[in-house]
Amino acid sequence: MSDLTPLITEELAEPVDVRVSDFAADIAAQYGEAARAVLFYGSCLRTTELDGQMLDFYLIVSSYEAAYGKSWLVGANRLLPPNVFPAEHDGLVAKVAVLSEADFLRLNRPEASAVSVWARFAQPSRLVWSADDVARDKAVAAIEQASITLFELTIPVLGTQPQTPERIYRHGFELTYGAELRAERANRPGSVVDADPGRYDRIGLATMVTMQQQDPAEALNLTTPAAEKRWKALRRNGKLLTLARLAKASGTYAGGIDYLAWKINRHAGTDYVIKPWQRKWPILGALTMLPRLIAGGAIK
Repeated sequence: MSDLTPLITEELAEPVDVRVSDFAADIAAQYGEAARAVLFYGSCLRTTELDGQMLDFYLIVSSYEAAYGKSWLVGANRLLPPNVFPAEHDGLVAKVAVLSEADFLRLNRPEASAVSVWARFAQPSRLVWSADDVARDKAVAAIEQASITLFELTIPVLGTQPQTPERIYRHGFELTYGAELRAERANRPGSVVDADPGRYDRIGLATMVTMQQQDPAEALNLTTPAAEKRWKALRRNGKLLTLARLAKASGTYAGGIDYLAWKINRHAGTDYVIKPWQRKWPILGALTMLPRLIAGGAIK
């Protein structure tokens, strides 16, 4: 057990609004024995505001075949994880990202080709439903990797200044936000740390100790040029994956283009209005949105 294990276990077990727990149980019930864990994360966790907001869940399943049966969704989830679906329960709405236990671990590790999973789980989350203790322990093990990944990729590009947990997290989140097409304002990465600086100190110090104790063969030990090259690849991959997932969502996420506009308007302070033809042809509509939004600075 690493120094991170008890801290992550304790954080995941912190209580949430009962409506969130009920929502998570309802999501898990729809997938039967395939459901292994449901994680709650994101801005609604930080602010505790639920009404009128879009909640964020990750559903972890034993396998895609178990989750979907014989369906094209199996291939879509394996080829371009995660699949994302809308959900409603007791007056609340959410988006639910689906990953297998194997993919959840893989995408939290330093070898992941994009930041989308480990960047989110280097931030606080809650395990709001689990099938059993084994599922809980697997979720903890995967999430432990998220901060390790952020630290291993960020420390080499920080230069010679003191490498405090706060500085590593702040710079790391700046890099991860730059590695996706995001609708957040420029100060968003810093505000994530500002929401609970004590948490990032505790988890960060435990991450640094864990990295010192790990098997040298498992560490990346990147040089500064190698780390900079890796971040360049992550930025390229992240933006391409954002576009690819947007296209995929047109087949899995009802009203996905309206959600995209809602998220952009909420975070970037814009008032973009979806036209009827964009709802009819969501992939083309989304692609025609992006150049204007990027040029205008609404997404970066």
